Amino acid sequence: ARGYRAAQCTELNQPLVVRDLPAPPLQPHQVRVRIHYCGLNFADILACQGLYQEKHALPFTPGMEFSGTVMETGEDVSAVKEGRGVIGVTGTGAMAEQCVVDGTALWPVPGSVPGEDAAVLPVAYGTAWLALCRRAQLQPGETVLVTAGAGATGLAIIDLAVSVFQAKVIAAAGSDPKCQLALASGASHAVNYSRDSLREQVTALTGGRGVDVAIDAVGGDVFKAALKSLAWEGRIVVMGFAGGKIPSIPANLLLLKNVSAMGVYWGRYQQEDLPLFSSAMSSLLQYCQEGKIHPHIGAVFKLEEVNEAFNHVLQRKSTGKVIISMK
Repeated sequence: ARGYRAAQCTELNQPLVVRDLPAPPLQPHQVRVRIHYCGLNFADILACQGLYQEKHALPFTPGMEFSGTVMETGEDVSAVKEGRGVIGVTGTGAMAEQCVVDGTALWPVPGSVPGEDAAVLPVAYGTAWLALCRRAQLQPGETVLVTAGAGATGLAIIDLAVSVFQAKVIAAAGSDPKCQLALASGASHAVNYSRDSLREQVTALTGGRGVDVAIDAVGGDVFKAALKSLAWEGRIVVMGFAGGKIPSIPANLLLLKNVSAMGVYWGRYQQEDLPLFSSAMSSLLQYCQEGKIHPHIGAVFKLEEVNEAFNHVLQRKSTGKVIISMK
C-alpha cells in the first residue's frame, strides 16, 4: 500500500497539520480501508485539546468513525472482502485517506446506503440507539425529552424515537432555528431553553404529567430541569456535558417520583459488550437501507479544511453531523 494523507495533531490546542504518512504493515487480524468520509465528533476536538478521557500520544490522527471501501484484508479476516463498502469504528486514525483497523470493528454497508449517511451512523445513531433501547428501554407511545436536540445525536434520537420506536419527542435547543430543525426532523414540540423555562414548558406540553424519558447532553441547569420534568417512574439518561458543567444529582428527586438516572457511554460498549455494539450497528444499517431513518448532515469539509471544520463545531455553528470528505 502506498502512503496517504492524514490530519495530525502534533501539538495540543494547535491547528492540525495535513501531512503524508507511510502506510503501516497489515497484521493478520487487520483490514486496510480507503476512507471516503469521516464523522467529526466533539470527542475528537477534546482529544486534540488534551481534555478527552482517553489520552493519545503525540502526534496522532483524530477520527473515530468512518465509511469507506476495503483495500486489503489480513489472512485471519473473513467477514469483509476487498472492494466491499464498510463503516468502521476506531479510537483514532479515521481523519485520513486510509486507516488500518481490527476486522471486528467493521460492518458491511448495503449498496443502497450512501457513504455520507453511513458515516453518520456509528457515533450519533449508535449512541441514540443505546440510550433509547438499551438504557431507557423506551416503549411505544412514551414521550421523550431530548436536550441539544439539533445536534447530531439529538437529531438521531428524534429520528429513531419517532420512526423506529413509535414514541413522541419534545426537543430542547438553544435557539429558534435549532428548534425549527428539530420540529422538521420529527419532534412534536420544541422548547428554546435559552429563552423559556424548560421545566414549565414540558409541564404545560404534557398536561402536568412530565416525560417518560429524558436524554441530556448539556449538563448543568438544563440537566436539573430535565430531571425535574420526569413523570412517575421516568428515566433520565446522561449522555454528555456540552454546556461544560457536570451536575450533581439531588437524590431526593429520584426518591419522590421513583425515577431512575443512568448514563450511556457509547465507546465502552465496544469494549465490554461487542455483540450488543455490533447488533446496534447492524440494526442501524438495516433501518437506513429500509428508509426508516434519515441521517442529517449539517456540513461537509474536505481534509484540507479540517481546522475550519473544528472551528465550525467549536463556534456552535453546526447542526446535525459534520463530516470530513476524503474524495
